[in-house]
Amino acid sequence: MKFKYMLSATAMTMAVVSGAFAEDSSDPIIIPIHNWSSQIVMSHVVGQIFENMGNNVEFVTTDSQAVYESVRLGDVSLEVEVWEGAFGASFNAAKEKGGIHAASEHSAVTREDWWYPLWTKEACPGLPSWEALNACAAVFATPETGDKGRFLGGPVDWLKHDQERVDALGMNFTVVNAGSAAALWAEIGAAEKNKRPIVLFNWTPNFAEAVWEGEFVEFPTWVASCNEDPSVGPNPNATYDCGNPADGYLKIAAWDGMKEKWPDAYNTLTQISFTNPQIAQMAKFVDVDEMEPEDAATAWLDANKNIWENWTK
Repeated sequence: MKFKYMLSATAMTMAVVSGAFAEDSSDPIIIPIHNWSSQIVMSHVVGQIFENMGNNVEFVTTDSQAVYESVRLGDVSLEVEVWEGAFGASFNAAKEKGGIHAASEHSAVTREDWWYPLWTKEACPGLPSWEALNACAAVFATPETGDKGRFLGGPVDWLKHDQERVDALGMNFTVVNAGSAAALWAEIGAAEKNKRPIVLFNWTPNFAEAVWEGEFVEFPTWVASCNEDPSVGPNPNATYDCGNPADGYLKIAAWDGMKEKWPDAYNTLTQISFTNPQIAQMAKFVDVDEMEPEDAATAWLDANKNIWENWTK
């Protein structure tokens, strides 16, 4: 019995030593790219950190909802921006199937909802109340929407369910979807020239809050199950009759196999956590300073070595 125990202990020691010296695979870590600036720059920041550690990295353009199934299957390795409001449902659905988990959570707090630049309040002084916005719907009407107000939503694949909210709350608005985040910023810039009232989809953190002063529309307070259970929220016969979470999470998701295949990179990933100002700065490099995402990532890393080098130790 004693001899068997000694063999077992030796085997355990060898396993621990072997694990301690496990090296990252030479296969590329696949990082997905979507269609908004902070996610693109942050993906390159993380990718360049991995490359600095000696890893190979590849970037692929993917759908921002379908990406969680891709992570779960190991087709891509991680996702750097899991927004609770926009992608929480897709992330949770993939997690229930297995193969994906939250590797880290950013310090940043998120909000994604209807928003207006502050000059809009002059034409609709009851804002930020959604009832006041609805009473002012004609102020936002365009030839495209007739006598209804126009709400400019984000790209369709962001799945914000704006039309469902309009229907559930009986709002006199038509939802028009922008093709990209850049189209949203262009719309604000155009409206700024003559202080035209506008209401559109926006979120924090991003650079816009530092460029245009504005406010989120205050819809009925979000509560759990509002998007699934008609009995929750002010309309007992409809879902999506609440606003989005005002303090949503922003997580990093990873393929379950990443920890074993790239242990060093995975350990670094679990340390990564960005703040609202840091993420806004990344987006500003592209959306205001017109830098290429790769260059923006390099600039951020050069200016913040005291932050990210600690993540790699």
